[in-house]
Amino acid sequence: MQTGIFITGTDTDIGKTWLGQQLIRALVQKGIDVAPRKPIESGWQQDQIAATDAGKLALAAQKTTTCELAQNCLYRLQAAISPVRAARLSQQKVTLEQLKAHCFAHLNPQQFLHVEGAGGFYSPIAEDGLNADFAEQLALPIIVVAEDRLGCINQILLTIEAAQRRNLVILAVFLNSKTEAVNTAMDNQTDVEEYTKIPIVKQVSELVEIVYNHHYQ
Repeated sequence: MQTGIFITGTDTDIGKTWLGQQLIRALVQKGIDVAPRKPIESGWQQDQIAATDAGKLALAAQKTTTCELAQNCLYRLQAAISPVRAARLSQQKVTLEQLKAHCFAHLNPQQFLHVEGAGGFYSPIAEDGLNADFAEQLALPIIVVAEDRLGCINQILLTIEAAQRRNLVILAVFLNSKTEAVNTAMDNQTDVEEYTKIPIVKQVSELVEIVYNHHYQ
């Protein structure tokens, strides 16, 4: 079985790529060869590849050649809308099997496969399935990214339940603080921990150790 993780979220634009960059860099520093995959991305900027999610993940993994970038992202869709809708507008039909095959192509057993989904766990990612279905196809452990804000507890618990119903392994939930104006009376980490045994973390270093220990200890 391939070593790796699938990064998903409770919503879109909650920091999956930012977290992926930090995690990939930390694993590379530990001597691990990371193979990043963002198999489908909308809002693609052909003239600014380094600014795309796929480009950022590739740079973090030190995979910067044209060939390596091509291996990272299969569907590069211009419209900045949901990937499935963007694919339809460009007359392309995306299937789960195509995305899965792309993720596992050109890998060797020593590489760590880092796959980032698109949007939230129940967001469509292909004509025939959601990110949740894609996660089942990949059969990789999952990291759930959530924004550390009021209301995230509901989103986190719903995502955990959805993944567990599919017998998927969740390594951790990462609470991402996107703004500095955090209500100091709020403690989502402690509150979520009352309802699950899955690690709820706020520090990248903690997450790195969880991922590393799961696969290499």
